[in-house]
Amino acid sequence: MVISAIAQGLLWAVLGIGIFTTYRILNFPDLTAEGSFPLGAAVAVTAIVNGLPPVFAMVLAVLAGMSAGLVTGLLYTKGKVPVILAGILVMTALHSVMLYVMQRPNLSLLNHPRIFNSLAFLPNYFDAVVVGLVVVSLVIGLLLFFFYTSLGQAYIATGDNEAMARSFGIQTDRMKIIGLVFSNGINALAGSLIAQNNGYADVNGGTGVIVIGLASLIIGEVAFKDVTLGERLISIVIGSILYQLLLLGVIRLGFDTTYIRLFSASILAVCLMIPQIRQALKLDTLIRKEG
Repeated sequence: MVISAIAQGLLWAVLGIGIFTTYRILNFPDLTAEGSFPLGAAVAVTAIVNGLPPVFAMVLAVLAGMSAGLVTGLLYTKGKVPVILAGILVMTALHSVMLYVMQRPNLSLLNHPRIFNSLAFLPNYFDAVVVGLVVVSLVIGLLLFFFYTSLGQAYIATGDNEAMARSFGIQTDRMKIIGLVFSNGINALAGSLIAQNNGYADVNGGTGVIVIGLASLIIGEVAFKDVTLGERLISIVIGSILYQLLLLGVIRLGFDTTYIRLFSASILAVCLMIPQIRQALKLDTLIRKEG
């Protein structure tokens, strides 16, 4: 069970990294994730069922997610629709898009190949661990490469201080669109991985995924402070694994899994309040004095 939780943590960490690129760097919440995540699953599963290799199916899923992010970005920057409302509009529209893609509310991968099949010789759950490690490493590597380019630095500057970035000639609207495109492409990649791991895609598969992604992000931030950008991305992966282990602990305690989303939200709420609790109890001051 522990190996299974670690595998789930690695796969869900991709979603946490995708949410990080907008929620933390651009400083706004993008609700498109609850649409792009299941869209990636729907596109990947449909492509696999129709004979495409899993890797190519995942590429199509990423492109679909990026398209969803582009629509949100255009609504936000050109249509002047508030970012939260733009995300809700796209998320709602994607429900119909997924129904069109799959031609049904859910679609199974039974008797169809998955990306994990090439590692079938490994013990149970280790195939997902290996795939998760490879995909997470690729995503982090590509993001770090991007962030250290001039375009990536302009993107970070937009999130740090939009007015200052604009004064330096940076087209901040373009940076926001790029961020939403990248973020939702990564979210769709996560959806394609989770769908293959679960064995099916469902149009309602995106409900609550933002909580899971944010939990990975917040737990990583609480556990690791004052880190570099690369270390922050790695901390999201660790946070995702810790989150899945916490859920495993809740299940082991005998709680009804019907209410797992309640436990997920509660864990995230506690993690969000930890900085305030530490400040109220003056724990940071005590730690510094003892140090």
